[in-house]
Amino acid sequence: MKYIGASLAFAATALAAARTSAPSGCLTVSSSGGDYDSIQDAVDSLSTSSSEDQCIFIDQGTYSEQVLVDDRSAQLTFYGYTTDTASYSGNGATITSSKSQNDGLSNDETATLRVHAANFKMYNVNVENAYGEGSQAVALSAYADSGYYGCAFTGFQDTLLANEGYQLYSNCMIQGATDFIFGQESPAWFEACDIRVLAKSVGYITANGRQSSSGETYYVFNNCDVACAEGESCSSGTFYLGRPWGVYARVVFQNSAMSDVINSAGWSVWNTDDERTDGVEFGEYNNSGEGAEGTRASFAETLDSAVSISTVLGSSYTSAGYYDGNYM
Repeated sequence: MKYIGASLAFAATALAAARTSAPSGCLTVSSSGGDYDSIQDAVDSLSTSSSEDQCIFIDQGTYSEQVLVDDRSAQLTFYGYTTDTASYSGNGATITSSKSQNDGLSNDETATLRVHAANFKMYNVNVENAYGEGSQAVALSAYADSGYYGCAFTGFQDTLLANEGYQLYSNCMIQGATDFIFGQESPAWFEACDIRVLAKSVGYITANGRQSSSGETYYVFNNCDVACAEGESCSSGTFYLGRPWGVYARVVFQNSAMSDVINSAGWSVWNTDDERTDGVEFGEYNNSGEGAEGTRASFAETLDSAVSISTVLGSSYTSAGYYDGNYM
């Protein structure tokens, strides 16, 4: 399955190259002659106690399975088949499932890909939860320091659970309709990502679950592009940048383009009977497009300057195992 989109200009154009075979030292998952035909089998074959770097190449194709990346000593990297490593537009490998909370599962357990391993990295893989409307159904559940580059995450409600650990998403596409980027503890930075919404009478991009003024979770969207998903017919003003799952929710959109799908208020209460806005930190800086215009909600603010990546990911983020500066 291939996702075509319009990511913002990518600074490191030298990265725009194909990856159609396994990097040196990687296991290969393929339906036609790889080391394994299941991603989970490849993960399970690797030692969790060895400290030597590990990698898996996922060949082109659709893999219908749930994948759990357990805690491990080694750094594990997934590489997907792609004709363009610089973005998600050339991705050829898709992991898909359709579990939801209607199956009696937790948010994490519904996820197509569950990441519990520190310093995990993934390049050019599409991850889909195909359940659709009606229940929480996660594509990616991330519970560890991790980085995602040129990936596409698609679902409807609760697509991406950025819940624990420092997280970085660069040149990715994230698509959904209801609270589709959410979590409680993770500081997460979204760089040059395409945020795509599905047709709905009302929708919410983020649902940050920060529970106290000292909570670490912080979602910042920098140089992103917010618009209707390809092939969808979205009405003007039907989406909000976020609503507060937690009473101290903290989210910023900066230097980003917003289509008219964003409501002029920008931000929403949790619901009319439980607003949760007294302690929120919802901010914007230097955004553009019709969706960046209008009288914003009284509990949101216009910032005087952009939030720095070090504020979110810490002063030593460039030396973190999940960080790849070539994509920034």
